[in-house]
Amino acid sequence: MTATHEAAAGSPVPASEPQPAPGATPPRRPLAARAAAELLGTAALVAVVVGSGIQATELTKDVGLQLLANSMATVFGLGVLILLLGPVSGAHFNPVVTLAEWWTGRRGGPGVTIREAAAYVPAQIAGAIAGAILADAMFGKPLVEWSTHDRSAGHLLLGEVVATAGLILLIFGLARTDQLRFAPVAVASYIGAAYWFTSSTSFANPAVTIGRAFTDTFAGIAPGSVAGFIGMQIVGGVIGLALMALVFASGRDTDG
Repeated sequence: MTATHEAAAGSPVPASEPQPAPGATPPRRPLAARAAAELLGTAALVAVVVGSGIQATELTKDVGLQLLANSMATVFGLGVLILLLGPVSGAHFNPVVTLAEWWTGRRGGPGVTIREAAAYVPAQIAGAIAGAILADAMFGKPLVEWSTHDRSAGHLLLGEVVATAGLILLIFGLARTDQLRFAPVAVASYIGAAYWFTSSTSFANPAVTIGRAFTDTFAGIAPGSVAGFIGMQIVGGVIGLALMALVFASGRDTDG
């Protein structure tokens, strides 16, 4: 979900040329290409989430099986998308991830610039909306039908804080420990688990939340619930970065 750096196998890198640290957006890709990758990836992710939800409800009336099918499809789809598009844009597909990367790199470190973030976030939102419409179209549903699935309860908002904080801690923890090569499996696995251990089924993504308001199906969210979810996702992102700084603090331990 965050960037992985590229290096040609067997090609020596001149010592004088600075290289991006793990977590930085891959270099030498035009911004238009990276924004397009974010739009495409977010659209595909929402199409997977919404489409598998529709399919599940058409195949069974058991809500547990519906959620299992929805979560499994999301795990596999997200893992593939991160693997495919990570080398292009970093495979954020999530404004909270993009803004967190900008925040951590704002003083010249690795990460997206404010200009890049300004291109990524609208692309993610547009992609999410397009993905929801595409899923509805594939299953013969109205292309745009506002969801009536209210998700405004306080315990659901708490679930979004937990889900988003865990996601940010995972992504930036992997970056801090130079283990981003495991991101496709680790991030997809976390989201799959969070479907089940959070009360909100782990949206953890403002763009996806907006997109899912456009479909009145299993995965939808009522427009009136969107602002609360996004607010709690931002809070969760801040908490996730704080936890990352605490757990993966650099420097010599002076205790004892």
